[in-house]
Amino acid sequence: MGKEILVCYAVICNLIAFAAFGLDKYRAVKGKWRISEHTLFLLALAGGSAGALAGMYCFRHKTRKYRFTIGIPLILAAHVLLLLFLTL
Repeated sequence: MGKEILVCYAVICNLIAFAAFGLDKYRAVKGKWRISEHTLFLLALAGGSAGALAGMYCFRHKTRKYRFTIGIPLILAAHVLLLLFLTL
């Protein structure tokens, strides 16, 4: 039961992070109110790092910003290491 909840949590976090990057890109193009970089990073840290990375490259958003091109993959690597630690 616990693993299913974690999987659902991870899926939801990644979908939200992916959508947030897409929405922020859309708003950037339209000149509308934007999602803060802080919020985008928090979504990645909360468990949505794979979705954030996919959103970055799918929507071509924040790919020129060094803190995102380095930070999001590092968060993803930390999540993978944590997952390996917890499952072994």
